[in-house]
Amino acid sequence: MAEIIITEFIDQSAVDDLSADFDVVYDPQLVDQPERLLSLVGEAPALIVRNRTQVRGALLEAATALKVVGRLGVGLDNIDMSACAARGITVCPATGANNVSVAEYVVTTMTTLLRRPAYSVTEAVLAGAWPRTEAIGREASGKVLGLVGFGAIGRDVARRAAPLGVTVTAHDPLLQADDPAWAMAESKSLDTLIAESDVISLHVPLTDETHHLLDAAAIARMKPGAIVINAARGGVVDEVALAEALKEGRLGGGALDVFETEPVTAESGTHLANVPNLILTPHIAGLTDEANLRTSDMTAANVRRVLEETR
Repeated sequence: MAEIIITEFIDQSAVDDLSADFDVVYDPQLVDQPERLLSLVGEAPALIVRNRTQVRGALLEAATALKVVGRLGVGLDNIDMSACAARGITVCPATGANNVSVAEYVVTTMTTLLRRPAYSVTEAVLAGAWPRTEAIGREASGKVLGLVGFGAIGRDVARRAAPLGVTVTAHDPLLQADDPAWAMAESKSLDTLIAESDVISLHVPLTDETHHLLDAAAIARMKPGAIVINAARGGVVDEVALAEALKEGRLGGGALDVFETEPVTAESGTHLANVPNLILTPHIAGLTDEANLRTSDMTAANVRRVLEETR
């Protein structure tokens, strides 16, 4: 009987560690084999997933012996938390394991979009055109970076952006006014942050309240030439509204690492095709070699702990 089912990719060292003491089925393609997955989870007390496996509905119903879900990451919108709580299933996200990777992605993407013209003239340079004026971009120094959500990742972004001469502001209604974290950023209302920021980076979970938090109306209130970076969750930013603002030249750049439909398909991504100054990446902000190892090890340890406690 399989004790641990792993449906998406994980570092092999974590698989080896768990396999030493448990019967493990690891197949990173299981997420795309729903019938096989349903047949495997029936008696398994542990399930390890990333963001694509939907731990809800038929899968939860089939997993009658499930005790723990290990999440290779921190977002929980693909897991029915209420159903898990009702059944006493422990859900273990890899909290903090990929904070550095996401923070570095945001700061790197910010500076890349500000200097984007310099990185788009390779062919012209090789052709001898020497397009110096066309390649002029903008400095990060002196810009206002607005962070929507000021949890651990937002704070790591602030620490890395501030030395560049960036003024960091943030909006987080869940953070107390006397929290020491505010020493790193100036607290702003959401409307003020949207209106004043040169760069807006999202760091909130996807909930009913945050769905399309940055919608067409909000984007219309942004400064001309401002930049939007979403490495949080798809659906927090209205992708269609962002694409239209970039096409019209009202915004200076955008980066989406997360999408309302993942993976993006030719059909679901039509509105994002041929949009100027838009960077699209495949939900990779939190995934580096180092973060993958940390996330895998932490998740394996979390699952091991719960299984050993409940034996």
